[in-house]
Amino acid sequence: MHTWESLMKQLEQLGIDGKGTLLVHSSMKSMGPVEGGADTVLDALTAYMKEGLLVLPTHTWSYINADNPKFYVDQSPSCVGILPELFRKRPDVVRSLHPTHSVAALGQDAIPFTNDDHRFDTPCARGSAWGKLLDRKATILLVGVDLKRNTFIHGVEEWVDIPGRLTDGHEKLYTVLPDGTEIPVPSRRHCGLSWSEHFWKVDEVLESRGAMHKGHLGDAVVRVCDATAVADVITEMLKDNPDLFSDNQPLDHTMHNV
Repeated sequence: MHTWESLMKQLEQLGIDGKGTLLVHSSMKSMGPVEGGADTVLDALTAYMKEGLLVLPTHTWSYINADNPKFYVDQSPSCVGILPELFRKRPDVVRSLHPTHSVAALGQDAIPFTNDDHRFDTPCARGSAWGKLLDRKATILLVGVDLKRNTFIHGVEEWVDIPGRLTDGHEKLYTVLPDGTEIPVPSRRHCGLSWSEHFWKVDEVLESRGAMHKGHLGDAVVRVCDATAVADVITEMLKDNPDLFSDNQPLDHTMHNV
């Protein structure tokens, strides 16, 4: 049975900077039995990052769309698991205002980190929280999930401007604040194939280039990603081959040394 204490020790062993910025994608189930369940995991992450900024994705892209266009900041549930859903409801946690790709943050500068997302018309704009992860040299922790769940890579594709990833047109979406104020956020969406299903291809490259290392949290295999290094490696690879993530074939091994 994993405990708050054992999780804290594992976070330390993973080499995470408690004063930095940590984004966590997670599968609670993968962690195995934890005393106190999901709340204990959040308690450990919060305590470990108490002098930094803790961020979890609270996405709603699976159900906020042209037919159901209103994102309620304080009510719309996250579609990416139990930890983000519990986290967003906790005291002092701030949720960003992006209708489909919001994040929730806890820490001293949670407000400046989250306050621009609705000003952009794409899911992972460079000026949004996803780009701020790069500015802040954040760590991205994938707990029991692989690179297919690493939204940050969507951001890198967006910043390099890979064609065919986003709709040309905008959906009329609205962010509704707790006081009922409605903010129009016309949004382009990810389109075409499920590109993120192909992100696994760079797993070995990121590890061999020192942009990512693996460890454990609870029973889960975790990937600890250095946002800056991940962006550098993938940007370089995409510039060399814009179709990097256009198919699900393993990389030619000669690519590893690009």
